[in-house]
Amino acid sequence: MKIVVWNENWHETNGDPKVIGHYPDGIHTVIAEGLRERLGADHEVSTATLQEPEHGLTQERIDGTDVLLWWGHMAHDQVAPEVVERVHDAVLSGMGLIVLHSGHYSKIFQRITGTTNSLIWRNDGERELVWTVAPRHPIAQGIPNPIVIPAQEMYGEPFEIPTPDELIFISSFEGGEVFRGGATYERGKGRVFYFSPGDQEYPVYHQAEIRDVLTNAVHWVAPTLPRELATAPNAPRDWFLK
Repeated sequence: MKIVVWNENWHETNGDPKVIGHYPDGIHTVIAEGLRERLGADHEVSTATLQEPEHGLTQERIDGTDVLLWWGHMAHDQVAPEVVERVHDAVLSGMGLIVLHSGHYSKIFQRITGTTNSLIWRNDGERELVWTVAPRHPIAQGIPNPIVIPAQEMYGEPFEIPTPDELIFISSFEGGEVFRGGATYERGKGRVFYFSPGDQEYPVYHQAEIRDVLTNAVHWVAPTLPRELATAPNAPRDWFLK
């Protein structure tokens, strides 16, 4: 597989000391490191950021990508529409997409879901428990139930997303809120997984269980057939009898 970890890289390039303390070389590098450790040398894991030409997601690169992980927060509006369309077409043709944390507001996830993806939130550094509700799903294999995240931003319901094809994880927080934080969709020939843990102010992507979830998700969303965008070819009468 060829996997690309995309990060808007806004907090890091703007010198946020808390974020740089946890992710001195960027959130994307830590996520990629965790995947490389678990996937091994047979798979290629690379990174891309908003600041690169075409956000590091040229047509050639997207064409060669099996799985794209997307982390965004403050710079959703800076993502070029043509890149969004490029990624969207790739998902419909079979590329896997994993949307992380504040990526729920990204242009690409809103394009995928057709909704605002709005939610309630509070950033008090509360403990998050990530509960498995689909224990037989491949993404949940080998994952402790619950995952305990010592400090994290609270995301809560209502979460304005379409009903997921499958709900894998639900989070609960110290304030009593719950959140559908691990949801899958199939769009065209592609698979999509949204996973909420991972606020930039906390070292969540260093946590082994979170890295295990992302590795499982990469395997699940990865295409199993050649990439191909569905078209609408003309069908003359009785074409299926010839």
